[in-house]
Amino acid sequence: MADAPTFPPALQRFVALFNAGRCFESHEVLERAWAKNRSPFYKGLIIYASAFVHLQRGNDRGVVKQLGKVPRYLSAYRPCYLGLDVAAILAHAARVRRDGEARGVRGLSAPPPLVLRASLCAGTEAELEQADGWDGERG
Repeated sequence: MADAPTFPPALQRFVALFNAGRCFESHEVLERAWAKNRSPFYKGLIIYASAFVHLQRGNDRGVVKQLGKVPRYLSAYRPCYLGLDVAAILAHAARVRRDGEARGVRGLSAPPPLVLRASLCAGTEAELEQADGWDGERG
């Protein structure tokens, strides 16, 4: 990739809010973009963030349920996609889900920060090509 990608603004805002512990707001920002572009990748990130909304609210069942959905949306994008380490997100989701099932959400820690890295971006991701208005499917 010759030029570093310019990540979609909604994705950048999602990452900033998520990393600030504002999981509900991050979920809302990306959900608005997803409503326009229907990106399954965005949907997976939305679900991942919503699990941590449940964690912040102490809802064991919600955490486990949401994290169980994450692989359905993000597995096709591993090891990395659109600047994010998808394999790490999936591993973290599986670990937290396992821990949540075993002992509940008390004591579970906040998620590690998400980092957008140009080196983890092919530069051909549909979300880059169409910004936040992409309406294609990933096959």
